[in-house]
Amino acid sequence: MEPIICLWSAQRTFQFAELMTTPTQDIDDGAPRIESKDELIARIESGCKPKTDWRIGTEHEKFGFLKDGLRPLEYEGGSSVRAMLEGLRDRFGWAPIEEKGVLIGLKKDGASVSLEPGGQFELSGAPLEHIHQTCAEVGDHLREVRAIADEIGVAFLGLGFSPTWSLKETPMMPKGRYRIMRDYMEKVGRLGHQMMFRSCTVQTNLDFSSEADMVKKMRVSLALQPVATALFANSPFAEGRTNGFQSYRAHVWTDTDPDRTGMLPFAFDDGFGFEQYVDYALDVPMYFARREGRYVDCSGKSFRDFMAGKLDVLPGARPAIDDWDDHLSTLFPEVRLKQFLEMRGADSGPWAQICALPAFWVGILYDDACLDAAWDLVKDYSAAERESMRRNASVQGLASPIRDLTLQDLAKESLKIAREGLKRRAKLNFSGDDETGFLSDLDEVAESGMNSAQLMLKKYHGEWGRDLSHAFKEYAY
Repeated sequence: MEPIICLWSAQRTFQFAELMTTPTQDIDDGAPRIESKDELIARIESGCKPKTDWRIGTEHEKFGFLKDGLRPLEYEGGSSVRAMLEGLRDRFGWAPIEEKGVLIGLKKDGASVSLEPGGQFELSGAPLEHIHQTCAEVGDHLREVRAIADEIGVAFLGLGFSPTWSLKETPMMPKGRYRIMRDYMEKVGRLGHQMMFRSCTVQTNLDFSSEADMVKKMRVSLALQPVATALFANSPFAEGRTNGFQSYRAHVWTDTDPDRTGMLPFAFDDGFGFEQYVDYALDVPMYFARREGRYVDCSGKSFRDFMAGKLDVLPGARPAIDDWDDHLSTLFPEVRLKQFLEMRGADSGPWAQICALPAFWVGILYDDACLDAAWDLVKDYSAAERESMRRNASVQGLASPIRDLTLQDLAKESLKIAREGLKRRAKLNFSGDDETGFLSDLDEVAESGMNSAQLMLKKYHGEWGRDLSHAFKEYAY
């Protein structure tokens, strides 16, 4: 297949939030059905944008808990997930997102609030021009959340993994797709339920201009994802004790479902592009399809069979493009491709680090010279070395070895590159400051070699006296 040259127009400019909001409607019976693989390739290709239209989308998750007893939030009740959603809806003008009449999310101004399986509260931010706007958006959201939470005896925690309550103690949110995912994950990995119900992440979604631009960004961001994992590691506890990891969240992903996770070694093969990613996605087993007011369990079945009308659970039915978008959203590699690229390697953490993640990736990926410099750092690593970095990062953090270096060395070099990229962007706030200030926390982590996980462990064994109730005080938003 010839390389794809991306085209764009105002009509073809997709926004991140359109593809991150939880779908709740059936696939329209009158919607055109997919006729060929070329349409799937074109769907991803349609995300290409000129550099002037590149935007930044940031997602972050957080754990809600009861201040009295430090327990996770149930969906129903006076101090609950539903009470939080209703409060945000009624006081701050968020529009409801419902599934079968059940409130499961909110949307406003291009952003959405949604629920992860264990009640993790997620903000999927609007597509924004610069990180000053991203940080303002995060701040506004957390202030709104705090206003409602304080009134109902609730708070929210910025960690990568729930530190005290067990899987059994963690509630499941009333979203149809989660039951299908939960049941299927028992068949494909040991830790999928831990990922679903007990982990939190912060992600950044970024644009590309062409197939070649996507390929370069995909390769650089995959290779450097372990650096982000080490810098943002923030999940050293589980069920009230240390778990032996700096990022237990990252470790959980290594034993969740090998078909849909990992470092995508084929992305580094000659000839990689949109078509090769589509082939990969087609080979990943399905979870569900939305039909007749319900999620139909298609777990383990083939999207290729769906395209041929051969799904036994939907005899004769064929997919629309929304089915393809749904399917792409159920792939969980370290970097995910839709009509944009999602950076997925970081634990959720303190407010400043939510803003630091987009700063790190925008500085590297949105400047051509910086993207080239970052590629020079990682282009010689083998698939085995990249996988070793990924696995070591969850345990050893910045001390993880790579050849004669460590991830700390790579982090320092990556941050220099990111800082230069942000300087050249020259996106200023009202005070005349550029975006480089958002890297300050990461600079301290890289220089000291001490990420949030290590700092918490030091407190845990010292001033906290191994009492994790302190984490709920010091790391609450």
